[in-house]
Amino acid sequence: MKPDLKQLLAQVASGQVSPEQAATQLNDQPVADLGFAKVDLAREKRNGFPEIIYGAGKTATQICQIGKTLQATGAPVLATRVSAEKYAQIAPALPDAVYHETARCLTLGQPLPAAQEQYIAVVTAGTSDLPVAEEAAITAETYGNQVKRIYDVGVAGIQRLFAHIDEIRGATVVIVIAGMEGALASVVGGLIDKPLIAVPTSIGYGANFQGVAALLTMLNSCASGITVVNIDNGFGAAYSASMINHLAAQKG
Repeated sequence: MKPDLKQLLAQVASGQVSPEQAATQLNDQPVADLGFAKVDLAREKRNGFPEIIYGAGKTATQICQIGKTLQATGAPVLATRVSAEKYAQIAPALPDAVYHETARCLTLGQPLPAAQEQYIAVVTAGTSDLPVAEEAAITAETYGNQVKRIYDVGVAGIQRLFAHIDEIRGATVVIVIAGMEGALASVVGGLIDKPLIAVPTSIGYGANFQGVAALLTMLNSCASGITVVNIDNGFGAAYSASMINHLAAQKG
């Protein structure tokens, strides 16, 4: 995405973007080499969405520098797996950043415009799954999707699910997030005619094996139309769901 010149110059003047970073944007280079990272500036052109910052393992300074580089493109910036302690270090350098505490995500800039009718349903088995669910919801919203959150409707109290089934069925794509034995994905998959992306979480007691039990349940589901992502990967589920939802919006 070619940066808006006035916006880029304003960011340089305010110190948000260094002259070197601005020069990279104006030259339309596919990669910004920061020394410790090579930021992919062409990912949106190739994949539909810009590069996302995976915050775990990165220092606050590194996240700030990558964030400023991506912000200069004019696209919304998303950083996942950012702890509250790390955000406290980031906030002075990125005062425009919004921290989503439950999701452990940081966003910069305005989200992409959302389709008016199509939406993604994010469904969780329990309250303990909320961090993964909110990571999915914030990711989807950042990249231009309406999201309906349907939380704590697991199979232990299945009547809670049936109270929301029409809302779930109305979604373009459904993300189901569950730990323990992970049965919710199979149940929902047998009740809807839309793509379902299942996310196993690491929630559960010992034999859950930090999400492996839920992962195997979802992979072995007898309900058709279920795709499974990795344990606790709310981001990955939302990225795929966003691609599906945008395709539906284009056809609609």
